[in-house]
Amino acid sequence: MKIIPLGGLEQIGMNITAFEYEDSIMVVDCGLSFPSDDMLGIDLVIPDVTYLEQNLDKVKGFVITHGHEDHIGALPYILQKINVPVYGTKLTIGLIENKLKEHNLMKTTKRKVVRHGQSINLGCFRVEFIKTNHSIADAAALAIFTPAGVIVHTGDFKIDYTPVFGDAADLQRFAELGRKGVLVLMSDSTNAVRAGFTASERTVGKTFDGIFAEHKGNRIIVATFASNVDRVQQIINSAYKYGRKVVVEGRSMVNVIGTASELGYINIPEGTLIDIEQLKNYTDEQTVLITTGSQGESMAALSRMASNLHRKVSIKPNDVVIFSSTPIPGNEKAVYKVINELSQKGAEVIFQDTHVSGHACQEEIKLMYALLHPKFALPVHGEYRHLVANRGLALSMGIPKENVLLMSSGDVVEISPDSCRVNGHVPSGGILVDGLGVGDVGNIVLRDRQNLAQNGIIIVVLTLEKYSNQLLAGPDIVSRGFVYVRESEDLLDEARRIVDDAVADCLDRHLTDWGKIKNIIRDSLSDFLWKRMKRNPMILPIIMEVE
Repeated sequence: MKIIPLGGLEQIGMNITAFEYEDSIMVVDCGLSFPSDDMLGIDLVIPDVTYLEQNLDKVKGFVITHGHEDHIGALPYILQKINVPVYGTKLTIGLIENKLKEHNLMKTTKRKVVRHGQSINLGCFRVEFIKTNHSIADAAALAIFTPAGVIVHTGDFKIDYTPVFGDAADLQRFAELGRKGVLVLMSDSTNAVRAGFTASERTVGKTFDGIFAEHKGNRIIVATFASNVDRVQQIINSAYKYGRKVVVEGRSMVNVIGTASELGYINIPEGTLIDIEQLKNYTDEQTVLITTGSQGESMAALSRMASNLHRKVSIKPNDVVIFSSTPIPGNEKAVYKVINELSQKGAEVIFQDTHVSGHACQEEIKLMYALLHPKFALPVHGEYRHLVANRGLALSMGIPKENVLLMSSGDVVEISPDSCRVNGHVPSGGILVDGLGVGDVGNIVLRDRQNLAQNGIIIVVLTLEKYSNQLLAGPDIVSRGFVYVRESEDLLDEARRIVDDAVADCLDRHLTDWGKIKNIIRDSLSDFLWKRMKRNPMILPIIMEVE
């Protein structure tokens, strides 16, 4: 039995894991991750599924644990290459269908809604969906029955005894599986570094109630994750209680709330939601805006409001803005920038106690180990430090050290009833998506973009006569992002002389290979600029020929 994580380790995001036995492969999740700061111009990153393409005839389907972008976001791209059925719970499939519509894949993609407690058969695997809680409704853990034994994949989970919507996690089922014997537990590690329990989602509702009671005379704007339907439900509950109308703003927010409302995952009292166009008909204290942008994303609705770019809403000194999320690692700078902009406009910004995590803290992860008694532990979902913390929890729960394995993306982990080891590696990593191009921007293009961003470019243009190689025009120097041309005429004149000399030298030596001429121009100009300015712009010689 093989377990092959193709993404989702060493980072938060891009979760995808293949399970393989003989001629059957099933894939759990298919997510994207967002670009890091050094990926200039990149929109998103999707996993490299070369291994699945090479074994296309074995792949039986995608099984999705829940509807977050880091678990479903890559599906529209990957399904174009690997067209197999997709299985998930009702809301998860609803959100996936939104994506398939955008990419015109509805007709070609088979989708199947699975209820909690139901099982599906994929090749030689049987997969059972088990109810868990998370910051999006309808999350599921998976019990995968394989010829080698039972593997439990928790998906992203927390244990919420008082969820806003639906039932608490099905701990009884986990305990039953534990009694029958579980071979492997693959557990969410995101909050494994945090002690204690994750608070219930309902505690946020109480905080909102308090804030609404305190600020009866202000307009309230709440920024949260579009996918956190339960959070939106609680904001709507408080708004309704205090007689306010609600505007939902931000494309992803409108999409998710629309889907959740159609499928019955959110209950909005009649007449509470209004369109953004109707805002002007109400006073400030009669309205609440629920918006995207809690992570400081530059194009999201809240960032546009903060920087006066939003067409319908501008921030006023009396506004109260609530950030109902924690900055994702790496986004802190962007979030604080937006908070500062809002504060400068005189708004009151609240971000204490207005969020609870969707991931299990240490005690809940320990509870999973206690209920399931797995023989082997393979921590998943998190940066390396999170996986290490999860390993510590597994050891504290009595799992022998040699039975806890930290995997890396691309590892092939072979499992049998009495062993668990890494045996081999398959291609893995990120494919960059830029606009409509998928994978056409690689490391070399990124390196050029970084170079251009840091040092600028100088273009040298000259014209040579065909056959005789006489210099007819130029060299002309064009510079972008290197120096301000109008204030650096002396420097550019000197650079032109350097190029002149280099070209003259080449022609005296009767060099006819343009590649060599270009290299000599590049080297001599580069030396000169480094000595004069200690800068290394990209130098692009262009030679034109005239008959």
